[in-house]
Amino acid sequence: MEHGQPKQWKTEKSEAYKTKLGIIMFAIFTPIYLSFILVSVLSPSFMAADVGKFNVAIVYGFGIIILAVALAVIYNYICSWKEKGDDVDETNQEGSSS
Repeated sequence: MEHGQPKQWKTEKSEAYKTKLGIIMFAIFTPIYLSFILVSVLSPSFMAADVGKFNVAIVYGFGIIILAVALAVIYNYICSWKEKGDDVDETNQEGSSS
């Protein structure tokens, strides 16, 4: 059973960019999550307060989950866009060096 030619790996040009973006998004998410934990520990009565049919803890908790998913989608979109730009640059450089 033949698997064909091995795929050639490209160099990762956007690694530093993606790392910085991840750290920025982590810095956005962490204080929000930390405040949720602190409010839960320090003021459980506030977290039990009603917001419509739910309490603050449920609304805040689902908000954190939605924020995490939104940040992940945004991170993926930005990184994919950056990688496509790197591929275009690499193709242009290969074409001009010939």
